[in-house]
Amino acid sequence: MKKQIQESDLALFREHVQDAEPVRHDQVEHERRRPPPVPRPRPVQLPEEQGGTLLSESEVETHEFLLFARPGVQRRLMAELQRGGIEVGLELDLHGLHAEQARGLLAEFLAECGRRHVRCALIVHGKGYRSAGRQPVLKQKVNYWLRLYDNVLAFCSATRKDGGTGAVYILLRNPSKSSRTP
Repeated sequence: MKKQIQESDLALFREHVQDAEPVRHDQVEHERRRPPPVPRPRPVQLPEEQGGTLLSESEVETHEFLLFARPGVQRRLMAELQRGGIEVGLELDLHGLHAEQARGLLAEFLAECGRRHVRCALIVHGKGYRSAGRQPVLKQKVNYWLRLYDNVLAFCSATRKDGGTGAVYILLRNPSKSSRTP
């Protein structure tokens, strides 16, 4: 049942809107589409948490010049990496950090490299001149930790312009290829 509007109410309404002009436009406002949701980043897992056979830290020797390549990495590509001929996509500086801090940052850094499809990265670990006994603690740890990540194909000490033996170039697996199984 519709309620009738009294003439006095209608007159009052007309009085208040008499100088109003209707808005005219020729554009139809379409329903706006929401952007797709951005997925939450997964917490970064350290290689030990992922399972699999692991290398013992005592098995890894650390020399002045670091050099590591997984089987199948071409010599030409390694030579290019060693002379700094591959463009560095991201850099990480671990100077002055404690080992556990550095380890967490390294895991996050490698995950970010995967998200950004970085082919080559640079990690500055330092030469250990300020550490106890003047031993390169982070250099030894980085040498060990990088071997645990499957997406790290190779690494070597950087050229002088990028830090020399106080830094490493890392050659990373193409993220679109890393998900396939052999």
